[in-house]
Amino acid sequence: MKLLPLVAIVLFAASGAFAQEVGGMGPKLGQGEVQPPAAKASMGELLSKGYEIKAAVPNGGKFVVFLQKDQSAYACEMKSLTASQCGTIN
Repeated sequence: MKLLPLVAIVLFAASGAFAQEVGGMGPKLGQGEVQPPAAKASMGELLSKGYEIKAAVPNGGKFVVFLQKDQSAYACEMKSLTASQCGTIN
């Protein structure tokens, strides 16, 4: 249970840094609009498209893994090493 507060602090700190970086004014000059691949995908597909793992949290016998690329993020539930289900969170 000590892991949950640590993960919450890390996610809170990362969100502040991300908010400062984005600035809320849209894409920078010369950058195109970022489109997420789809509402649902597998973790392998997202990793192959350049998404990075930002955090992983145990949830019973499974893990919830958070991935991010630019301004889109996904949460993935890993059922086994080869089975995962991801959904967009923003």
